[in-house]
Parts: sequence; structure tokens; C-alpha cells
Amino acid sequence: MTTPTILIVDDDAALLKALPQTLYLRMGDNIKVDTCDAAERALTMIQEHDYDAIVSDIKMPGMDGLELLSRVRELRPETPTLLITGHGEYDLAIRALRGGAYDYILKPIDRDSFVAALQRAIQAYQLRRQVMEQHIELSQHARSLEWLVQKRTSELANANEAKDKFLRIVSHELKTPLSGLKDMAQFLRNQLDHEVDTQVLRQGFEDMEHVISRTEILVRDLLDTSMMESNMFVLHRKRVNLVSLCQRVLNEYTAGGIARLASEIVAESIEVDVDSDRICQVLVNLLSNAHKYSGPDAPITIRLQQSGYEAMMMLEDQGMGIPEEEQKRIFEQFYRVPIGSKQSGEQQGSGLGLYIARKIMERHSGRLDVQSVQGNGSTFTCVLPVSIDPDFADEGSYHLEHRTLATWTVVYSS
Repeated sequence: MTTPTILIVDDDAALLKALPQTLYLRMGDNIKVDTCDAAERALTMIQEHDYDAIVSDIKMPGMDGLELLSRVRELRPETPTLLITGHGEYDLAIRALRGGAYDYILKPIDRDSFVAALQRAIQAYQLRRQVMEQHIELSQHARSLEWLVQKRTSELANANEAKDKFLRIVSHELKTPLSGLKDMAQFLRNQLDHEVDTQVLRQGFEDMEHVISRTEILVRDLLDTSMMESNMFVLHRKRVNLVSLCQRVLNEYTAGGIARLASEIVAESIEVDVDSDRICQVLVNLLSNAHKYSGPDAPITIRLQQSGYEAMMMLEDQGMGIPEEEQKRIFEQFYRVPIGSKQSGEQQGSGLGLYIARKIMERHSGRLDVQSVQGNGSTFTCVLPVSIDPDFADEGSYHLEHRTLATWTVVYSS
């Protein structure tokens, strides 16, 4: 608690000197006293300082104590004011109390009564101030809680809306493959009632496997999206050579026969701290996406470059390109470019691939950007921070120069 400060106003110089001495003797360092010999000057001091109590003589030349009390009630309505009056002047004392004085003190002044009255006034004022401060704090806390409730309510409403949207999309997306599987199963069962054509059965099972594979991808994308939205998406990072990682992914991707590595140039290595499975997911997604919107036999070039402390994995196709107005939306959830833009004839995707790819890059403190001109293909660039070994951080600027580390070309089968 701060040291209380009081103001004594009296035109009697002897009393103006004696009263502060009395307070310092009785209260020591627990009080600070200002004095003034005129009410007019006292008003200026009261405007500049919030006193814990004011003591004033009633009878003073010019502005008297009662008028000063009235002005104090206007300036500092909460500040207790004690008025000094002569013995027998009870009418003035009553007027003072009716005018809002906290108490009155009779002359000749009894020091014990004076100190006790002043201490009561100071305690009452400080208690009132504490109550007001606590009231303000409670009001602020209440407003804070109200804002928090509104924020949480809005978040819950948005979460419910997102959940409803998610469930609608899931039911819609799963309905098509499940309906297809049901039709295929019924068709194959009907074949068993007649002479079985092995080729028909084989084709039917292949179609079913294809639908199941696409459904598995859809379920994985939906689960990834759900985990990202609920902040449960976890990366398992480890330091890897990004050149070797891309080489392995491309070898596995082209091993199935859907595409081939037409050329490859591997010059150097670069290390990054990443979740290898998730970076593989991004690269495969971009390859599939490029194939979907490229013409037959159109090559797709993958380049690994380094510029400063960033590694850039660039995937360039020679497809139809992306209109400028579409580029702003391709990373949105469930967004699909117009079907007429596709070249490969593959089925429409879930609209989650690029959204998930960008989120994966952002979780790696990186980014996924696109540059495209309609009719001239697209270039997707994945940027990752390079892992720097502190023991070799000052070896020179060569390792930070912009340079190409590796290049591959993928050509899809016609």
C-alpha cells in the first residue's frame, strides 16, 4: 500500500506548522503532509494531486472552508474532507456534515482525537479506493470472459460448420466409389450364373482394385485434413539427403510402369530435416497432378536447387497451365479445377491434394508456390530450410550460392 498523502489548509501559520509535526510524531514515515495557507491555492493542489484526505479550517479569509468543501466535492467527490471549527460553533459543524464533510474537529484541537479521526478518514478512503479498483478489475475480467465466451462460441460454430461440411463431403465422396463397387460386385455375381468369361472376371476385379485404391487415397486425404484442422497432425522429422529421397521416390513411382525416368542428372547432395513420408506424399501428389493436366507423352521435369539457406524442389510440366483466377484457389480445401482442363482423362480428384501438400510444407517451415501461364504449363516449387551443420557454417559462401543439385525427367506412358 502506498504512503497516504494529506493536505492541511489553514491561514493560521502556527497551526499549519503544529499539525504536520503532530502527525509525523504519531505516524512517522507512514504519512506525507502537504500544507497550504489559502483555499484558492489549495484547489490548484487538489486538482494536481489525489489526496487521501483533506483537513481545512472553516473560517478563512476569501474562500472559507465550507466553500472549499463544496469545490472539493466537485473535483474529488471520493476524497474525505475534515473541517476544523471553533468550540461551540455546532451550526457550522452541522452545515459541514450536511455539505459532505467526513468529520469535524473542534478547537482547541485534541491531538489524539485529531490523529484518530484522520486515520479513520484515510482508512475509509483507501478501502473505498481498493473496492473501486477491484470493481474495475472485476469489470475488466467480466468483459474478458465475455469476449472469450463469444470467441469460443464463434469457434464452436465454425467447427460445427466445418464438421457438417466435412461430413457432407465425406458422404458424397464415398458414395460414388461404394456405389461403383456394389455395381461391379453385382455384375460379377451375375456372371457366375452363366458361363464364366475369365477375361471379364479379370477386368472386373482390376476395376474393383482401382476403385478401392482411389478410395484408400480419399480416406487418407480426409484423415490428414481432419488431423490438420484439429491440430493433431504430427511430423516425424529426421535429417535426410533430399537428393537421395527424391531419387528413391521417383524410382518407386516409375517402377509401376505408369511412367518412366527418361533422364536424370544428379550432381550433389543437400540435407534437410523433414518427415520423409510426408515429403514423398507431396512429391507424388504433384507428379500425379501434373500428369492429370498434361498431354500424352508430355515430359515433367523435377529439379532440386539451392539458394542460400533454402532448398527448392521444382516440378515443371508442359500442360495447359492454370488460369490466373484459378491459381488463387487451387490450394483451398475441396477445390477442383474445371473438368475440361484435364488432359489425361483421369477421374476428378477429391480437391484435397494441393491443400494437404501446402499444409505439409508449412508444417516444415517451408512453402509451396505455383507459377503458371495458361497454355504454357505450370511450375510448382516446394521450398524447405536447409540443415546447417554449425561446425561448417563458416566454410565459405560457395554452399549458399544458387545452384542446381539434381534434375530428373519423367514421361508418362501413352
